[in-house]
Amino acid sequence: MPTLLTGTSTELTHATASSGRARRAARAGLWALPAYGLLLGLSTWTHQPSIDDFDAYARYVTTEVFLISHLGASIFGAALAVLGAVAVTVLIAHGRAARTAITGLVLTTVTNVFLASTFGSATFVQPGIGRAHLAGAPGMPALNADTAYGPTFFVVALTATFFLIVSAIVLGTAVARTDRRLRWHGIAYAVLLPAFAVTGFALQAAQPWTGFALAAATIALAVQLNRLDQ
Repeated sequence: MPTLLTGTSTELTHATASSGRARRAARAGLWALPAYGLLLGLSTWTHQPSIDDFDAYARYVTTEVFLISHLGASIFGAALAVLGAVAVTVLIAHGRAARTAITGLVLTTVTNVFLASTFGSATFVQPGIGRAHLAGAPGMPALNADTAYGPTFFVVALTATFFLIVSAIVLGTAVARTDRRLRWHGIAYAVLLPAFAVTGFALQAAQPWTGFALAAATIALAVQLNRLDQ
C-alpha cells in the first residue's frame, strides 16, 4: 500500500507540473491573436485592382507587396489564428462555456485550413498569370478566370469566409460566458472578426482598421486572461 500511494503521489505531481506547463504555454500563445489581427490590418492596407482592368491587376499581383501579404500575413496569419484559438480554449475549457469554446476551436481550425488553401491559390497562381500577361502572352484573362478565380475557388472562399464569421461568434460567445470580466472581450472578438470579413466585400477602405481594432481587442483579452489564470 505505501508503494501504491507513493506512485500515485508521484503521478499526481507530474500531472500537476504538466498542467502548469500547458497553461503557461497557453498564456504565451494568447499573443498569437493580436499578431493575427495586426497582420490582417497590414495585409489589407492595399487591395488588388478589379480584374476588369487586367493590366493594373497583373501589375499588382506581380509585386512583392502582394506576395509578402499573402505568404506572411494571410497564410501565416491563418496559422496564428488557430494557435490563438487553441490558447484561449485551453484557458477557458474548464469554465461553464467549455463545449462552446471547443466548438469554436474546431470551427476556427477547419475554417482557417480552407482559407489558407485559397490564399495559397492566390499566392502561387496569380503572379505567374500576371507575369505572362505583362510579357504579352494571349488568353491570360480567360486562364485567370478559369483557375485563380474559377467556380471552385469562389465556393471554397465564400463558404470558408461564412464559417470564419460563425467561428468568431461561437468562440467569442464562449469567452464572454466564461467570466463576467471577459464579457466585453468576447463580444469584441465576436464582432470585430466578422466585421473584418464583411468590410472586405462591402467597405474595403475600412477593412484594415477592423483588423487593427481586433489586434487591440485581443491584446486586452490576452492581458485579462493572463490575470485571471494567475
